[in-house]
Amino acid sequence: MDKVSILQKYIPAQAAILIARWIDEYKTELKISKSRATKLGDYRHPYGDKGHRISVNYNLNQYSFLITLVHEFAHLLNWNRHKNKVKPHGTEWKQAFQEMMKPFFEMKIFPVDVEMALRVYMTNPAASSCSDMNLLRTLKNYDKKQEILVTVERIPFNAVFALPNGRKFQKLALVRKRFKCVELSTKRMYLFNPLAEIVELQQD
Repeated sequence: MDKVSILQKYIPAQAAILIARWIDEYKTELKISKSRATKLGDYRHPYGDKGHRISVNYNLNQYSFLITLVHEFAHLLNWNRHKNKVKPHGTEWKQAFQEMMKPFFEMKIFPVDVEMALRVYMTNPAASSCSDMNLLRTLKNYDKKQEILVTVERIPFNAVFALPNGRKFQKLALVRKRFKCVELSTKRMYLFNPLAEIVELQQD
């Protein structure tokens, strides 16, 4: 199966042609990765006999996948231009990200709500799109719905919930923009992103 056909399983069809061209042009190894809790994707610069390497989590919706992929290609472009002389998410990377995202805006690939949120985010992109709550919330509207999962912000205070891996917590308080929760088994405190997906548990 050719690159374009494979990419079309993960990103909008119109975007796949340009991404496939970038993979060839920059001699990039693209890995579709398992889901990782700490990151959506990553970039590794050439080292030894290895070239550019990019990985993106397989379970992202098509718009999140594309945004993450372009984010990582911006790291590649930044490396080609500056090597390690600049900060990973500094001004040069922001400019590369804006430059590489431009053709996808011109293709009118994104739904109106995603495009509006993304344009705001792209005026000064952060290291992670997850830091922009409006963009993250908008993108989540296009995730495959899983009935048993809800977000931390939607359950009441003192409710008990579990992560998909089974760890159990109780929601306690709002601290700035995150929710302070206690893990029931260890009594350790954690701060949760409001949009973290959890399973609410029934209390006796």
